[in-house]
Amino acid sequence: MTQILREHAMEIFRAGLAAADPEQAVLKALHLSQSGVLSVGDRKISLAGYDRVFVVGAGKAACPMARALEKTLPHITEGQIVTKYGHVMPLDFVKIVEGGHPVPDANGMLGARAIIGLLEGLTERDLVFCVISGGGSALLPLPAKGLTLAQKQEATSALLACGAPIQEMNAIRKHLSAVKGGQLVRIAHPATMISLVLSDVIGDDLDIIASGPTTPDPDTFQRCLEIIDRHQMCLNFPAEVMGHLERGAAGDLPETPKPGDPMFNHAHTLIVGSSRQSLLQARDKAKGLGYNTMILSSLIDGEAQDVAKVHVGIAKEILATGNPLQRPACVLSGGETTVTIKGKGKGGRNMEFALAAAIAIQGVEGALLFSAGTDGTDGPTDAAGAYCDGGTCSRAEAMGLDPHDYLLRNDSYNFFKKTEELVITGPTMTNVMDLRLILIS
Repeated sequence: MTQILREHAMEIFRAGLAAADPEQAVLKALHLSQSGVLSVGDRKISLAGYDRVFVVGAGKAACPMARALEKTLPHITEGQIVTKYGHVMPLDFVKIVEGGHPVPDANGMLGARAIIGLLEGLTERDLVFCVISGGGSALLPLPAKGLTLAQKQEATSALLACGAPIQEMNAIRKHLSAVKGGQLVRIAHPATMISLVLSDVIGDDLDIIASGPTTPDPDTFQRCLEIIDRHQMCLNFPAEVMGHLERGAAGDLPETPKPGDPMFNHAHTLIVGSSRQSLLQARDKAKGLGYNTMILSSLIDGEAQDVAKVHVGIAKEILATGNPLQRPACVLSGGETTVTIKGKGKGGRNMEFALAAAIAIQGVEGALLFSAGTDGTDGPTDAAGAYCDGGTCSRAEAMGLDPHDYLLRNDSYNFFKKTEELVITGPTMTNVMDLRLILIS
């Protein structure tokens, strides 16, 4: 029965991935009439009103999104995107730079500079399409004036280690950047900019996705200092970064563009894909496999270990009482958890979830829990996530492994590699956060 549940979990997960296909999402959002009028969602744009068309952007799904634009637009003057290493596919007109993620690198900075080179000096007769997806924050790492890439890398690593949620991480990253927080629109102004966004954040907040390079920024330098103080990260941040944020809070540096700035009259954004769409298709697949199915939420966040315990509690309730679903049951959830790193192991939030769930559900028969990132990557590993059942810990202990020790050291990857319960998909070319499953036989 365990093997059947594993196979079903992968079938449901892949159905969710199919719903988040970036190329298809962009193609569905665009329609070009014979008269040259492009429909972008509910907005109509006459291409005859523009002399040049550019494509820029960043993210793990940047290549398939750009390819959809190449298939749709009659002509692209020039283009430049940045994507994660290993996420490249052939494009005809748009140039590609590969960069580091989740910690930015020099290649990403070169890509950001190339994008700025395209956007500087544009006019009202220019049209820019910007494709944005998860990973864009790390892949557009051009530091603000006075900061270095090494300082941004150190700040990013500190944010990752302390378990800060993506909203707080990106609030700070916007204020350490020369392009994020709406600043890409400032550079391209007065050109018209159309942003096509694949959401990888809870609530689809446009200013958070890839740190909102084309969106007004409601965050401030002062809020950045409050976030750092709350996480007690001051000692882990480079002095130059702290000095930059403090000067900004004192009014000595310009803020990022805010809501109401007239430059955004030339900027329009459309979300083409999200976690919710992925969960709906995964739900339909589960129903097709015979499961009584429900979506718990697409907005799950918090510490991965805590979220795992809640999911295990739901699994036990179904087994004991048939509430909230009768067996066979499938409960789905989306969103993105965090991990406060305390050990020196190797892992990611999905594998951390699975290891905590394995401990909580030890000895319980008839249930499988699964968690994986829709981008195919969980932390700095080659795995998307992992699955577990009531026998995972017993099998591990028979191999001489202590699940509690691996969890304490944040070493979930090596634990599941030994138990052979990793989920490995390779790059999926998309990213709509994580997908979790509870399957009850």
